[in-house]
Amino acid sequence: MPKFIPPATRWLPVLPCFFLLSATVKGDDAPATSQVTNGPSVADVLALSPFGIGSDYHSSLVLPKWMPQMTAIGLHVLRTGDNAKDMDYLDGLKVKYGVILYGVPPGDTLDAPGSLPVKDLTTWSAYVTNRMKEANGRALYWELWNEPPNGIGPGQTAADYAKLLISTYDTARAVDPKAVVAMEAKSVHVNWLYQTIKAGGKDHFDCIILHPYEVLGTAMDHAGAEPVFMSIAPTVRKMLADQDPAKVNVPIIFTELGFDSSKGLALQGNAIVKTYAMGIAQGITCIQWFEGMDGDSGPMGLLQGDLTPRPAYTAMAQMIKHLGQHPAYLGWVLLNNKDYGFVFQGDTGKVLVTWARKGTTDDVDFGQPVSIVDPLTGNATQSQTTTLTDNPIIVDGPSANMVKLAQDHKGKPFPWDGDYTNAQSISVTYGTTNVEKGLHTQSAESIASDVVTYGGGSRAGGIPGGTVFMVDPNFLSYTSTPIEISITVRRNAANDNAGFKLVYESTNGYKDCGWYTVPDNKEWHTVTYKITDEQFVSMWGYNFSLDSDGNQYNKYDIQSVTVKKLPQ
Repeated sequence: MPKFIPPATRWLPVLPCFFLLSATVKGDDAPATSQVTNGPSVADVLALSPFGIGSDYHSSLVLPKWMPQMTAIGLHVLRTGDNAKDMDYLDGLKVKYGVILYGVPPGDTLDAPGSLPVKDLTTWSAYVTNRMKEANGRALYWELWNEPPNGIGPGQTAADYAKLLISTYDTARAVDPKAVVAMEAKSVHVNWLYQTIKAGGKDHFDCIILHPYEVLGTAMDHAGAEPVFMSIAPTVRKMLADQDPAKVNVPIIFTELGFDSSKGLALQGNAIVKTYAMGIAQGITCIQWFEGMDGDSGPMGLLQGDLTPRPAYTAMAQMIKHLGQHPAYLGWVLLNNKDYGFVFQGDTGKVLVTWARKGTTDDVDFGQPVSIVDPLTGNATQSQTTTLTDNPIIVDGPSANMVKLAQDHKGKPFPWDGDYTNAQSISVTYGTTNVEKGLHTQSAESIASDVVTYGGGSRAGGIPGGTVFMVDPNFLSYTSTPIEISITVRRNAANDNAGFKLVYESTNGYKDCGWYTVPDNKEWHTVTYKITDEQFVSMWGYNFSLDSDGNQYNKYDIQSVTVKKLPQ
């Protein structure tokens, strides 16, 4: 979550990056409950355009300064309208919005500042009632809290959030029987959603909200890691099918997701194109890009603080122009059996969004002349062939054969160097060329030739990303099934003392298996862990890691890592 500087008038001492000027309401002066009869429903949320925008505190105070430049390119969904004045302004622009419920009503009793206000749910209920009556059916959804378990009190758990969720849902539905209440989690913390449902939150939400900054960063930074991003919605729906089947098809919204322009203006623009192509492809209802104009969270905006557009602004405009407000996803293709491509039905025809794996180029033939658009400039060229890079392009008029191939692939598992859906084990073996079979490291092939040790048969444990592992989501995601993780290592040539902890995603978040000391460097040693409570959801963009103290990363070498499913 980007940096936020809270104003003195807010309820909480530490607040998130969005704008929130909440009404002061006590339980005894709340307006009498009366139903809203014209409010939106889940169907209205599902009908949103996938193209949305967000803002932080300071930029939210000056919506008229920058929102016109958003609507000019077709952005008509804003994360939140937080008071009547803002709602009136946004209504005039025909911009749709939600409202976030976040804060501690005055007079509430807390264990610590910033805690979830679960000790006085009567006061909280009055606050929710007041906010809904102020909105009077204009808010599309009600977003509960910001990035929990961030911003909750010490010792509070998903059970506390579940209590607040139940109170919010029951109150909201009493005011408006169609009200849409959104359950939220930080990053891609599907474990938190799972725990909330298990703790009583089942059937008390109509929408899921996530902020997958880290997973987008993984997909942008690491060659071939796009399937991690593509797995977000399927993993959430797999969890819902298991824990709350009635809610399996609820809208999933990213109310924050962005990319820091200081990493590169072109990279930020590329992130826009890849995010919306992959987000729409996996069924995300709306992505509210963070953010419209630079505010207090650094250079994240489509516009600089002086309203100068960045290439990302042009990229957003080109995506909306060519895909339309409501693109229909037709399916995926692999150009030359390796380059990612996503095909959509736009307003005026079929559209392909495609790019090569990070750090590579590839010559492709589209089979017929097409219009190739550079999303960072809007410039279009007519050609049958092009050289793909990891800078995505928009292709108008892909061939009927390509469209048919995409449609045939739509219901099939999205591949990551092969389909490991039915595999019993996956592995990575290090060397001059890494062999990744369903198990991937964040450093991947791009630096393999620079880090080989012992004559080319292993990788130094200290190489960045070399001890951070991503499991192919088709092999294992969400479901806890018995597995073994086997790691073959030995100490470095100097035989220095070395070791690590295996840390993995479990049903209760990341969990470590205790310290392992590598015995010596005389031979390779294989340590095997049997795990029965893993819950691989890629919250931070990876599933398990080998963590060491101090400089011990550099004192052992890894030959291979294997993950094997065990009989249940």
